[in-house]
Amino acid sequence: MKQVDLRSDTVTRPTPEMRLAMREAEVGDDVFGEDPTVNALEELAAEITGKEAALFVPSGTMGNQVAIAAHTSPGHEVICEEHSHVVLYEMGMLARLSGCVTRAIASADGILTWEMIGPRTRGSSDHYRGTGLIEIENTHNYAGGRVYPMETLGEIAARSRAAGIPVHMDGARSFHAAAALGVRLRDIAACADSLTFCLSKGLGAPVGSLLTGSRAFIGEARLVRKAMGGGMRQAGILAAAGLVAIRHSPANIPAVHADAKYLAESLAAVPGIAIDPSAVETNIVFFDISGTGLSNDEFLASLRSDGVLALGLAPGRIRMVTHQDVARPDCEAAVAAIERACARRAARQ
Repeated sequence: MKQVDLRSDTVTRPTPEMRLAMREAEVGDDVFGEDPTVNALEELAAEITGKEAALFVPSGTMGNQVAIAAHTSPGHEVICEEHSHVVLYEMGMLARLSGCVTRAIASADGILTWEMIGPRTRGSSDHYRGTGLIEIENTHNYAGGRVYPMETLGEIAARSRAAGIPVHMDGARSFHAAAALGVRLRDIAACADSLTFCLSKGLGAPVGSLLTGSRAFIGEARLVRKAMGGGMRQAGILAAAGLVAIRHSPANIPAVHADAKYLAESLAAVPGIAIDPSAVETNIVFFDISGTGLSNDEFLASLRSDGVLALGLAPGRIRMVTHQDVARPDCEAAVAAIERACARRAARQ
């Protein structure tokens, strides 16, 4: 039985082109700045985001944490959305590594506006350090891959710069945001002082992320990366796969989005499943199974018995993520497995 893995877009395997590039990669010591393949990857990342420089890091989490540390000082407040990755999934390292505190803002769809952000900003005083950074996530994972409108990003950028507050964008899936909006990645990146994007989410590389920003900022970030244990040596073997991913994988994204929309529209017709297909903008599909009477464990076990893997992130809340290693027939198989899971439950009642 073929396994259809829709738990995340991190489960993709390196393509043959990536494996060949890794085998033939020219390498050097990156801590000395002497790995030519890493240097080429960083130059390409800076070019496509319109930034002066970039830094190769092992993971998106490290990229975000390096950015926060480089932008802030201990005691600073970081404004972010309450279900953002830096709040839910980065081990509280914003506090531990940077000595910062979050001012988390609740939103209905993961999207912050300046109207929401502005009242929470404040300067320093005898009692608090003040706002050191605004962090936004685009696309927003927990909100179902939602995308920031360009108008919203533009206003945040203009107002934050007027206030002298830097903006960091967790753009792990920013290539997906650009594809959904029909804009260049550099247009999105221009609305933030720094941006991370993942090579292993949506682009299919085996490991790694890029942090981009000004030359001075990346110089500081490189020191922070080393302090966090992220200084890699002959990392060109990994960077080679990243170069292939950036050059070739974005072309796959429209089909990946279409598969996610297919899943959402198909699931909307399954009794007991609650989903709003119009809210599915990129490759992440969340749906509610409370109406089926199944627990997450029961539902996921039923799917697994049919060769389909999904992820439960909260009681009754299931996530599926489309990616370049699954095709439309795989999505059709996933829908059929969900229909069988619901039918089995109904038959027992």
